[in-house]
Amino acid sequence: MSKLDGIYIFCDNKSYHEQWTKNWRKIKGVHTNIKDICNALKWGVKQLNQDSIAVSFIKVNEAMSSGDLNQLEPNYMYTQVFKEILLEMEHDRKQAIKILATYYHKFYHDNVSKLAIVDEFQHDYHPEKAIWWYTRESFTYEMLNRALRTLDADIIINMGFFICDLHQQIHQLYQQQLPSYCGKSFIVYRGQGLQKTDFGKLKNTEGGLMSFNNFLSTSNDKDVSLLFAESSSGNTDMVGILFIMTIDPQVSSTPFASIKEVSYYNTEEEILFSMHTVFRVGAINQIDNNDQLYQVELRLTMDDDEQLRQLTKWISNEIGGETGWKRLGKLLLQTGHFHKAEELYKVLLEQTSNESDKGLYYSNLGAVKYHQADYEQAIEYYEKALEIQENTLPENHSYLTISYNNIAGVYMDRREYSKALSFFEKALVVDEKILPENHPDLATCNNNIGLVYMNMGEYLKALPFFEKTCRIQQKTLPANHPSLATFYNNMGVVCLNMGEYPKALSFYEKVLEIQEKTLPENHHSLATSYNNMGSMYKYIGEYSKALLFYDKTRAIMEKTLPENHPSLTTCYNNIGTVYINMGEYSKALSFLERALEIQEKTLPVDHSDLATSYNNIGNVYDSMRECSKALSFYEKALEIQEKTLPENHHLLASSYNNIGAVYSNMREYSKALSFHEKALEIKQKAFPSNHPSLATSYNSIGSVYDKMGEYLKALSFYEKSTEIQEKTLPINRPSLGASYNNFGVLYSNMKEHSKALSYFERALDIWDHALPPNHPNLKSLKERIEIVKKKL
Repeated sequence: MSKLDGIYIFCDNKSYHEQWTKNWRKIKGVHTNIKDICNALKWGVKQLNQDSIAVSFIKVNEAMSSGDLNQLEPNYMYTQVFKEILLEMEHDRKQAIKILATYYHKFYHDNVSKLAIVDEFQHDYHPEKAIWWYTRESFTYEMLNRALRTLDADIIINMGFFICDLHQQIHQLYQQQLPSYCGKSFIVYRGQGLQKTDFGKLKNTEGGLMSFNNFLSTSNDKDVSLLFAESSSGNTDMVGILFIMTIDPQVSSTPFASIKEVSYYNTEEEILFSMHTVFRVGAINQIDNNDQLYQVELRLTMDDDEQLRQLTKWISNEIGGETGWKRLGKLLLQTGHFHKAEELYKVLLEQTSNESDKGLYYSNLGAVKYHQADYEQAIEYYEKALEIQENTLPENHSYLTISYNNIAGVYMDRREYSKALSFFEKALVVDEKILPENHPDLATCNNNIGLVYMNMGEYLKALPFFEKTCRIQQKTLPANHPSLATFYNNMGVVCLNMGEYPKALSFYEKVLEIQEKTLPENHHSLATSYNNMGSMYKYIGEYSKALLFYDKTRAIMEKTLPENHPSLTTCYNNIGTVYINMGEYSKALSFLERALEIQEKTLPVDHSDLATSYNNIGNVYDSMRECSKALSFYEKALEIQEKTLPENHHLLASSYNNIGAVYSNMREYSKALSFHEKALEIKQKAFPSNHPSLATSYNSIGSVYDKMGEYLKALSFYEKSTEIQEKTLPINRPSLGASYNNFGVLYSNMKEHSKALSYFERALDIWDHALPPNHPNLKSLKERIEIVKKKL
């Protein structure tokens, strides 16, 4: 029902149906006359189109600096770049119209009336009638506005010629009509509804800026505009807005025109603005004391903030390209429209005989395949590009470093770290010879090498490369540039793995602050950041927050990725591990098995991601005390890891620890100790002495000694574990509760029941706040407390 805007009833007993329909807010009217219901439907469609226009706000926050105040949202930024590219491109209008008509024939295949309009457009359209077709509110109006709102690249590109024609016709009329204004300001109106969340943003924007990212329809008729606002106010999810817009024709950066003479509806007093009209927000006042109906004063302005200008300039520079088509390809890559980018680059490849261009197109096709996780094809395209470049370019040319970095990136994702490191080092050698010391590409190279070491578990080696990256980027980039977000993310990962959780959280929050301002809401980088925040909260035991962020990740990935994409398996694994920690084992298995199903279809049998899934499923069975099943999955994981990881990698330590825990539960204590000690040996080499992962190993070893009756040895290891945890973890971390629980069990076994009760109660205090009320650990702990109390 959320996608249903309104229901209109046609009947022969109006008074009867009006009674029961009062309780259904989406029923907009009851009609007995066919003409009346048709008019109502037309009004409803127009109202919905009015309300659906894409807008952006500059958030007002008194704590923010004035530089941050004027910060437009990402939808504005990307549609602005689309507009710039499409306006500068040369369009084969005849071919474009044919392609557009074919597209809409498929889209409207079962709608005869729409198909007739499409056919009419194909045969009768010419640029001088762009406004006429737009105001007709046929497929041109509906689909263009929807595409600009949702950043649907397919439709934007297919309608690129129409966007150009519409803009040019508005601009021509603007220049013709400008003398008639005599330099005097005038007022136009617009009535529409805003979702309540958007209205909240608008209220916080008073004094700031607001942009309309589509073509903007306004009217000289205040009464008609007010009707639209009042109609929207009847929707409980929306607020009706009457915009009163003051226009100074001398300062407009966006052309506008009175279109009465060229409109489909030539009786309407309509002023049409081209895309991206920016206004200063003035007074916001209720109308007639109605809290769902407001009047908002706007003033047309050329204002834009310095940070946005810098950021848009950076993005435009990075898109670059000699022609509109090349720039468009890069924009499609940056906005995640990979299928459309692939189509475009293959066409360009067929049309060129220039070797340099071929190298560029192969490289960009490699990028497409990389983002689609087709790594074999990505390597093939990148190597073709590199072969052309090595044959045609000097040995220290910058294009070579791009190819080295691209190939290395694929090897990184395939976990072939030594190959990745080799290519990244080749890139760095060239860049250090040809670039100034603060060049952004040097930052990229250092960052990449840091990533290799990070993924190899060598965090101390990674750190200096990330710090070099930081020094360069902070000198050369705007404060909200996406590349800074990448750096902060990497630092967050390093801090997380080194057990410095507050620092990690701080870096991840910086990442999200940048990305939520600069990227579309379903961008894959946002999914990564939400995932990292989820992992952060999982590590510190705040499982409900972890699930919240992991679910945001899943929502983006399931919308934007193929159903068998490897990133989905990471997401499902992460959600599964949270449910393990919450004691919800059936939910955990459901997600973990979904991950494993995808991996077994798409990955080699010895891929390290399979080991992750085997370990996680083993954890579920271990928690359920199904030891033989747990051991089977743990051994599968270990077999892969011993083939693919360095001998001192921390993930090996985790597997040894897992197997040790199973043997402990099976009362095979000598085997358990052997595996736990292997794990500890690796961790002592890989981590600082106060890393929380060391505390896990000390706890595990202590637990084995406790079960063996060697209580003093157990006590020594428990004390080491707790000393680390109390220094490094939040006081409500579930693992700290587990340590206190272990102390309680130990003292209970030693017949020191008062000490046991003290530790059990400390554990209960943590777990009561950190774990779900039905968690099996809580139940067991409460039972132990009752037993100890009886012994006092």
